[in-house]
Amino acid sequence: MERWIIRFVALLCLAGSAGLLWTFGVFVVVPWRAGRLLALSASELQVLAASLGFGIGVGVAALHLFALGEKEAHPRRYAVLRAALIIALLAATSSGVLWSLQRG
Repeated sequence: MERWIIRFVALLCLAGSAGLLWTFGVFVVVPWRAGRLLALSASELQVLAASLGFGIGVGVAALHLFALGEKEAHPRRYAVLRAALIIALLAATSSGVLWSLQRG
C-alpha cells in the first residue's frame, strides 16, 4: 500500500511539473518571436525563471519519489520510468511552445 501512495504522489508531482514546463514553453515564445529573448522585462524574466525553475525542481522531486517506490524492488522498471519522465517533461515543454506558435 505504501508504494502505491508514493507512486500516486509522484504522479501528482509529475503532472505539476509538466504543467509548469508547459507554461514555460508557452511564455518563452513571446519574447522569442519579438527577437528580444536576451532583453527580457522583469516580469517576463520572473515568469520564465519561476516556471522553469519550479518545473525542473518538481520534476526532480517526482523522480526521487519514483526512486523511493520503484528503485529497490524493480530497478529495471525504475530505469524505464526515469526515461519516460524525462521524455514526458520535454514533450510538455515542446507542446507549450507549439501551442503558443499556433495561436499567434
